Amino acid sequence: MRGHSTPWIHRWSRPIIAGIAIIGVIENIYLTAIKLMGGTAVCPTSGCNEVLNSPYASVWGLPLTLFGLLAYGTVLILAVLPLRINPVTHKSRRQKLEAQTGFLLFLVTTAMVCFSSYLMYLLFFQIQAICPYCIASALFCLTLFILTLISIPWEDVGQLWLSGLVVAMLTGLLALGLYNSVSVANTPTSVDESNGKVGLAITTTSGPAEIALARHLTAIGAKEYGAYWCPHCYDQKQLFGKQAFAIINYIECAPDGKNSQTQLCETAGIKGFPTWEINGEFYPGLQPLKKLAELSNYQGEQNFKF
Repeated sequence: MRGHSTPWIHRWSRPIIAGIAIIGVIENIYLTAIKLMGGTAVCPTSGCNEVLNSPYASVWGLPLTLFGLLAYGTVLILAVLPLRINPVTHKSRRQKLEAQTGFLLFLVTTAMVCFSSYLMYLLFFQIQAICPYCIASALFCLTLFILTLISIPWEDVGQLWLSGLVVAMLTGLLALGLYNSVSVANTPTSVDESNGKVGLAITTTSGPAEIALARHLTAIGAKEYGAYWCPHCYDQKQLFGKQAFAIINYIECAPDGKNSQTQLCETAGIKGFPTWEINGEFYPGLQPLKKLAELSNYQGEQNFKF
């Protein structure tokens, strides 16, 4: 009689899981670099940069994508660890390691699919944007979870589901608590006004150099595109100070923001906030005042306070 053959999904699941994890690692490295450098992500929609510039994109002052990178990296390591052991000469050792890493894979992917589900809720109902990178990552997490679940011959299914339920509950509580603190700590507090929402009041005081630069930028027709909820936009305001920023030609892109000019932002092709338009060129991201002076050919006083 021929021996019982191993299902193909059992043989190939770990290479497939490793491959998906590698794609997830690459995606998160790219988005982390964009976030840290204040650049604009290559994206078919404006939603990717809306998400990267939203307060939900940072946790404890760090890009959320760093934690995604850690999660995908963990999955990659757990998936490939048993593959390093020869299944012929060290069969029992490999089987033991497969069982151990398989259970850990189940726990990690359960946490990932639960957390990504909550992020999808934030994406569609809070940020209200379409982000292909985010959707792809959620699909990766779901695929990793399903592959882990169906490719391992589990012995105690009851214990497995109990462990998964505990992890799911803890992940849900963590996500809720985490973003409750994020909304308090990182989001510029907005207030309702008759003609839209505004962010935190500017607390810094402008010096002569800031005011002179603001007047120069306005004189040459420079514009800053932003959103009231954008943390980097608020940081840009703080660099200028209250008096100088009042001179800047600021375009509010958030539909519910004060004096919103969303159509103008869409026509200009703005994909991230803040974005400066100077002499017909667009410069995305938070810009130091000396950089704005250089880009606008400002020749005046440059002893900026910040």
